[in-house]
Amino acid sequence: MTEPSGDARALIEQIAKVLVDAPDHVSVTEVEDGGETVLELKVAEGDVGKIIGKHGRTARAMRNLIGAAGMKLNKRFALEILE
Repeated sequence: MTEPSGDARALIEQIAKVLVDAPDHVSVTEVEDGGETVLELKVAEGDVGKIIGKHGRTARAMRNLIGAAGMKLNKRFALEILE
């Protein structure tokens, strides 16, 4: 069995590119904040609503995914959606 690569940044970037109308404007940066890695997601202004979703469901699902990946990798991740 292969070892997981642990690239949560690439996971969020791929998911975001599928959801938005302008995938070339998607960027994800990693910022270390204490013991936590903060993933900052930037998309085009018109695509922010698509990333957040109705009542924040899409954003919550993306946060759950990186939380589960973090548990597997013994890391803490947080997702911030920047406008």
